[in-house]
Amino acid sequence: GESGVGKTNLLSRFTRNEFNHDSRTTIGVEFSTRTILVGDAVVKAQIWDTAGLERYRAITSAYYRGAVGALVVFDITK
Repeated sequence: GESGVGKTNLLSRFTRNEFNHDSRTTIGVEFSTRTILVGDAVVKAQIWDTAGLERYRAITSAYYRGAVGALVVFDITK
């Protein structure tokens, strides 16, 4: 998603149950983990937060290779 749509706060809420109204722009890539129960299996999910600014697109696209899934985040008011 584009810069400022809430990707970092979505990740923070899901992995640490935190929300920061003053979060800063992600530079490059950050990630967090959360252990979840899927059926009878315990899964450790590693969730990556990629920068939304255009100048980081070449860097962040390399992190998509090998991904099992993706979540697109956008702001419907913009």
